[in-house]
Amino acid sequence: MEITRRRLLGALGAAGILAAVPVEWASAADAADGAARLIANTVDIFAGTADSNSRTETAAKLAAVERTARANLASMDAAAGDGELFAGVPLGTSDPNLNTSYQRLYEIALATRTEGISLDLYGSSAVQDRVLDGLSWLHAHYYGDQSTGYYGNWFHWEIGLSQHISKTLVLLADRAPAALVTTYIASMDAYLRNGKDSDVDLDSRFHTGANLADITTNRILQGALTADEARIRKALTDQLTVFATIDPYALEHGVTDGYYADGSFIQHASVAYTGSYGKGLLSRVVQTLKLLDGTGFAHGEELVPTVHGWVRDGFAPLIFEGWMMEAVKGRAVSRTGTGYADVATIVEAVVDLASLADGDTAAALASYVKHIRATSRAALDPAGFVSPLSIVRYADLLADASVPAADLNPAARSVAFHAMDRTVHRRPGYAFALARSSRRISKYEYMSGENLMPWFQGDGAHHLYLSGQDQTQAYGVDYFTTVSPYGLAGVTAPAEVHGTVPELYDGKLFYDNPGHPLGFTASSESQNTYVYFPTATQDHSGGAVLGAYGAVGWVLSDDVPWRDKRAGILPDDFVVYRSARATKSWFLFDDEIVVVSAGVGDAPGGGRAVTTTVDARIAAAGDRVEVSEGDGWTHWANTTRNVSVGYRRLAGPAPQVRLDTVTRSRRVVRTTNPDTAVTKQVFSVTVKQPAGDRPAAFAYALLPNASTARARGAAPVRVLANTPRLQAVRHRALGITAANTFTSGAHRTAGLTVDGPASVLVRQGAKEVTVAVCDPTTARSTITVLLHGRTLRKTSGDDAVQARRVPGGTLLTVRTRHAYGRSLTAQFVE
Repeated sequence: MEITRRRLLGALGAAGILAAVPVEWASAADAADGAARLIANTVDIFAGTADSNSRTETAAKLAAVERTARANLASMDAAAGDGELFAGVPLGTSDPNLNTSYQRLYEIALATRTEGISLDLYGSSAVQDRVLDGLSWLHAHYYGDQSTGYYGNWFHWEIGLSQHISKTLVLLADRAPAALVTTYIASMDAYLRNGKDSDVDLDSRFHTGANLADITTNRILQGALTADEARIRKALTDQLTVFATIDPYALEHGVTDGYYADGSFIQHASVAYTGSYGKGLLSRVVQTLKLLDGTGFAHGEELVPTVHGWVRDGFAPLIFEGWMMEAVKGRAVSRTGTGYADVATIVEAVVDLASLADGDTAAALASYVKHIRATSRAALDPAGFVSPLSIVRYADLLADASVPAADLNPAARSVAFHAMDRTVHRRPGYAFALARSSRRISKYEYMSGENLMPWFQGDGAHHLYLSGQDQTQAYGVDYFTTVSPYGLAGVTAPAEVHGTVPELYDGKLFYDNPGHPLGFTASSESQNTYVYFPTATQDHSGGAVLGAYGAVGWVLSDDVPWRDKRAGILPDDFVVYRSARATKSWFLFDDEIVVVSAGVGDAPGGGRAVTTTVDARIAAAGDRVEVSEGDGWTHWANTTRNVSVGYRRLAGPAPQVRLDTVTRSRRVVRTTNPDTAVTKQVFSVTVKQPAGDRPAAFAYALLPNASTARARGAAPVRVLANTPRLQAVRHRALGITAANTFTSGAHRTAGLTVDGPASVLVRQGAKEVTVAVCDPTTARSTITVLLHGRTLRKTSGDDAVQARRVPGGTLLTVRTRHAYGRSLTAQFVE
């Protein structure tokens, strides 16, 4: 059978992906034609075409382009003095203002190329001359001098400014003076100070993932302006590295940023980031595929299956009824425009990807777009799409009766994103998202005054999304605004007040100490490690998946700043906080999420009270919320929204149940949020331990969508063990035994003996036994599991699972070396 080029690319991995760039160089004439096509594609993407812009569906987009351009021109007319190009946007010391100035020039230029808007803008050479004059003036006074530039945020100088400048020059390519183009390209090259020789450096920690895609897209456009095939080829070769799946055991250039085999996406080396930077990377690479169409510079269509895999395995599990889950958004959880808006960006990328795909891939992507439209609790406004062409494709797709709405997720799905310490468990009616941390993954992300109170967001925090609800009323920025940061759902926190970074360091948005040996500056690696996104100090985080069921084990630990401050590495005025202690498991079934906790309390010698929040939910101030309690059970219902959750205590002390009304400003979580007061009803179920109390153990079942009667009833789950060494449960109705082990040595529970730390699921059927085993530490080479009783014969499953008869049962030897937390499964019969 012939091996197609596309199959070969997939088989070769990173090397194959790089083969998407043709080996043969184009002739000078072909390179010029390709560059011209690239410029034309760019204009079509951002400004649309005569056909797309004549459609009624793009009218709102065109109106917005015109409205923005007119406002910018008026602002330019009103500018006063030599210190600003636009009124109220002073230049000289503010890199955000310089970025805004270039963005506004781009927005004006865009209007002059957008057919269908008023003729005093579209095609106006006078307006284009104003843009070109503005570019010249900004370069002469505030950009061209390398000795005075590069203040503030590195991102503006290496990515943001170049993005606006490059697109503006492409839009005006027919009129931009060659000298202005070459002058700007030379300056943009010089500002790549984290690169090498005025170009991308794949070994730089700044030139990775979504940032790398942005930088290289800018450079592709710059190469098109000068028909510089070498520049385009180099930028494409650099960008194509982001298509390669990250292999944590064979890192390229030491980079951990990117997509992993299990669907995880990481940016900033250790932040779970699918919903922000991952979203940006998806959008950018799909845009690149459209830019390259017909240019001859790359075989872009051969990269479509890779991006389809990102959507299927990385994004789809994290989108619930049109909402992007909070656990993968880093500091973006504190922004006001997230959730449904995030998914609108993803939908545009998927619409365009479907247009580039063929066969079953195109059909699946189109059906998924319709599924999101059908299930989202908020209307998706395509006027917010970047491209008028995408708006038309979206409209045509929705109007195509032959395309059914179909999710990329099965109805019941449990997904272990081991590479980013996240778990998503989905059922008809709800989705459960769990955020953890480890030596590999950050406890949280704070940066630039965003996400001011993040301290426990990666400490076992969960989000339980209920079907049919507008998620802006349940989560989003208002959840983090009104729910105490010490009382997030799922978190165990000490009774100790933490300070935000501005509170701790004289109003600054970072810890400023450049004279220290660690060199604390705004963009230093030390700032990342100790302020922006510190990791935990233990390895145990992860669990097994067996079909649609899951188990997760995790150990709460101190973070790296606490460890290194105690070791004398950090400055005396650097503030650190110590974590509480807990060993936790989550066992994920159909109608129950069972949370088992042991060793819960303060760190030795801490002397602090500790609170564990079983769950925390918000409701609008005017919603009718009903809370009822009984012996061992609690029920919460928002009857206005027709949603409910039951809580069944399986072991341990009775919880404290509260329903409070809380009013706070959205600015408490982000310095640039509007000072808008938000009032919510905050419901919480907590277990409180006084200072000096002995470590406690308890277990609860969360019952999504449960009635009061079901909350009162007995849960079909029995806790078999709950210690810091072993946590295990048995679900009678499903025939599942699930166990997490946390220490070395043999761990025995009903029907099982597990050696060392592991996560194990065993399901007993009528005639067969199915087993899943995972190494949550990612550090073990083998795990052994003894199945007591009958002798079993393996019938199918992973080769890494081997079985042999031993006295007392069947011994499984599971090779977990280099599995990176992946579940290894096998089926057995007698």
